[in-house]
Amino acid sequence: MNLYLLVFFCALAAVLATMALTGYIFFRITKRYFDNRQKEQMLQMRIDEHREAVKQVTPIRLQAYERMALYLERISPESLVLRCYQPGMDTKLLQGVMTKVIRDEWEHNLSQQVYLSSEAWAMIREAKEQMIGVINSAAITVPADADPARLASTIFATVAEGQLPTAPALEYLKREFREL
Repeated sequence: MNLYLLVFFCALAAVLATMALTGYIFFRITKRYFDNRQKEQMLQMRIDEHREAVKQVTPIRLQAYERMALYLERISPESLVLRCYQPGMDTKLLQGVMTKVIRDEWEHNLSQQVYLSSEAWAMIREAKEQMIGVINSAAITVPADADPARLASTIFATVAEGQLPTAPALEYLKREFREL
């Protein structure tokens, strides 16, 4: 009888061990399945959040490109002189008003850099600096008591000799906008 009991307990141990191993394997497979499902759901949530963020940010980015294109147009010599010139101004005052307008509009649009590429922002900054440089260089060549129209014509002549300082930045913005 002892032998029968021993065989019975060995068989019972083998069955229990097999059940435990099967249960462990089932547990690991089930756990892996649910972990993968959870990862898929988290990934899908991130994708959905990203899509929603893109939906919200894209119009703002487009508006930033529009605003900076407008800025570049507003600081071009033709626009700048027409907006800044007032009868009775002297040359130094016109120079000061034009550079102030460029800087004020720059400061007003500083937040737009968040939505533009670093390259686009650098080109716009360079255009601003070049435009201020053109104004200041022209002012140096014009006598202080000269008519402000002479300053304006010197600025126009300087720009006519080369490329408009704002042109490369505006072209870059347009190209980047089309890619967007």
